[in-house]
Amino acid sequence: MTDPAVSTAPRLGLALGGGGARGLAHVHVLTALDDLGIRPAAITGCSIGALIGAAAAAGLSGAEIGDEVLAALGRPADVWGKIWKLRPRNLAEIAGGLPLFDPEAVITEFLPASVPEDFSGLVIPFSVVAADFYGTAEVEIAAGPVRRAVAASIALPALFRPVEEGGLTLIDGGVVNPLPFDRLPDGLDLVVAIDVVGTPVRPDKRRLPSAREAIFGASQILMQALIAEKLKSRRPDILIRPPVDGFAALDFVKARDILAATAGLREEVKAAVGRRLEAAA
Repeated sequence: MTDPAVSTAPRLGLALGGGGARGLAHVHVLTALDDLGIRPAAITGCSIGALIGAAAAAGLSGAEIGDEVLAALGRPADVWGKIWKLRPRNLAEIAGGLPLFDPEAVITEFLPASVPEDFSGLVIPFSVVAADFYGTAEVEIAAGPVRRAVAASIALPALFRPVEEGGLTLIDGGVVNPLPFDRLPDGLDLVVAIDVVGTPVRPDKRRLPSAREAIFGASQILMQALIAEKLKSRRPDILIRPPVDGFAALDFVKARDILAATAGLREEVKAAVGRRLEAAA
C-alpha cells in the first residue's frame, strides 16, 4: 500500500482515459507520481482508466498495480484461461447473436482483491464515467459498489452486457467522455490527463478491416473526435499521449509488450509535472 505520509501537495487531479489494453500504460503514470512523492488529490477514470484508477484510489502504488497487471495478464495462457472461464454459458447470455461477457464478473476476476467493495472505503476521492444507454447521457458514479461502477464504465457494446444500476442501463463511458478530466473537482493545483485512445491498427495493408477491427476502430475514431472537440474549449494542465498506436483494444495478452513500449512514460510524466511545479514556484 502507498505510504499514508506521502505529501498531498500540490493538489493534483488525475484523469485516466479509456482505450482497452492500451490503458495498461496508466501504470507508468502512477509510478511517476510515486517517484515524485505525489499522491493524487482526486482520480477519475473511464473504461480501463476506471479499472486502474480504482486500484490507485484504493491506495495501491504504481509498482503494486504493475505487479497485479503482470500477475493477471503476464502469461497469455493464463489470460485465455480466464476468458474461457468467463465465457457466456447459455443462450440467455447471448443477445442478438453475439456472446456478451458479464463485465462485473470480468472486473471481479481482474481487479485486485484489496480494492474495497464500496467507494466509501477508498483512500483517494474517485469517480468513473459511464453512459446511460436509453437516456443518451453521461453518468458519473462516485458512490456505491466500486466493482459494479467500474463494470459499467468498461461495458463496451458488442463485447460486454450493459449494467443495470439505479434504474439506468449503463454502457462504456468512452462513447460519451473517453478522457473525463472535466469530472475532476474544482480547486486543484494541477490537472493531468492521460489519453490512451490511439488510432486503429492496420496490420496488413493488403486487406480491409475485419468486422471486429471495424467495430473497435470505429469506437477509436468516435473517442478521438469527442476528445478533440472537448479540447477546443477546455484543456488539462498536462495532456499526455503514450505511444500506443501499435496495439489494439483487446491486446491484453500483450501486457508485457505494452508496458515495455510505454516505459518512457514514467520519465515523461515526471518531467512534465516537474516543469509545472517549478513554474508555479
